[in-house]
Amino acid sequence: MRRVREPWRRSRPRLPRPPRSVRPRIGSPFQILLLACSFALAGYAGVRLLAGDRLGVVLWFVGAALLHDLVLLPLYSVLDRALTRGAAAVRHREWTSYVRFPAACSGLLLLVWFPLIGGRVDASYAGVTGLSADGFLARWLLITAVLFGGSALLLAGRLLRSATKRRSPELH
Repeated sequence: MRRVREPWRRSRPRLPRPPRSVRPRIGSPFQILLLACSFALAGYAGVRLLAGDRLGVVLWFVGAALLHDLVLLPLYSVLDRALTRGAAAVRHREWTSYVRFPAACSGLLLLVWFPLIGGRVDASYAGVTGLSADGFLARWLLITAVLFGGSALLLAGRLLRSATKRRSPELH
């Protein structure tokens, strides 16, 4: 039996399929459920946050955005550029990641916990939380030292591994 083609199929040119990386990905039902739960949690947090002092919250968000965009972003961009140029000057540009990661983590911790690290806390802090505000500077310095020390150990391990690979087999 001969197969009959529909006339509309012949007249339409076949479009090429986009590459797999461009096609939309829907994900598993678990991913969709997790995304819906995260949106619900963010909505709940927003409603609770704005239930109190709306003007204060809006001013805080606008001030934080302006502080980040006008002060902090140029500052850490200049610092990163100086780090990259300095590492490129000694021909070890790939080492910059070993400084960027601990510096970014330490800077983020400082940004989040600045009032406690700087000792700028009301007397009501201890009454509300039941915790003392002492020791945050020492802990932040310790965490920063551990981050940079761990990064230095990883870099030393990488350099040691690459040095043993470059040796000739006669030395073993």
